[in-house]
Amino acid sequence: YRANIHAMKQLGVRYIVSVSAVGSLREDFKPLDMVLPDQFIDLTKRRDSTFFGSGAVAHVSMAQPVCPAAAAVLARAVRSVLAADASGHGVTLHEGGTYVCIEGPQFSSLAESHWYRSMGAGVIGMTNMPEAKLAREAQIAYTTLAMVTDFDCWHPREAQVNANMALANLLKNAGRAQQVVAEAIRLLGAGQPASEAHSALHNALVTQPDAMAPEVRARLAALLP
Repeated sequence: YRANIHAMKQLGVRYIVSVSAVGSLREDFKPLDMVLPDQFIDLTKRRDSTFFGSGAVAHVSMAQPVCPAAAAVLARAVRSVLAADASGHGVTLHEGGTYVCIEGPQFSSLAESHWYRSMGAGVIGMTNMPEAKLAREAQIAYTTLAMVTDFDCWHPREAQVNANMALANLLKNAGRAQQVVAEAIRLLGAGQPASEAHSALHNALVTQPDAMAPEVRARLAALLP
């Protein structure tokens, strides 16, 4: 995660649109639907989740982990693609919701699935954390397209998720997702909306650059404002 976000920062990337397969934790989020989460619960355990530490302290705000402006552009892209796609009949776009990110690679236990639902989470996945945190530290506006593939294992009338089921439904949406991302890139490039993420470090740095050791400043050079 850190290598990918750092490489994008070096290339001058200002917006990230991520795409992921998710399980639904809500009755109204159905397989093949698309969700634009605006909140995250991070339950990952073994992933490096910051560029800082080791001589530099920073605390970025994650109150709004998804950039509202970028998410609005992504929503326009989804609606545009679904309107032009006859095969997308019955696919619904849900704007907003909480994505709980687990470590994996195993799927949830039934008890865990019910626990996530009790938290108010709408979808479950394994990929969006810590990339959203790292994007914020890199001052890149982040938004995500979550494609529902299954009902995890909580649903009393639906089959429990397995890898074949998730992959099959993901592939059904793959072409549509590519069209959405292409349209979102076009719209973001044309509008380049302002984002609070672009100045996320301005009030987050506890250790100011002039107080950092030279090797620390060199390590963080691409990230520092």
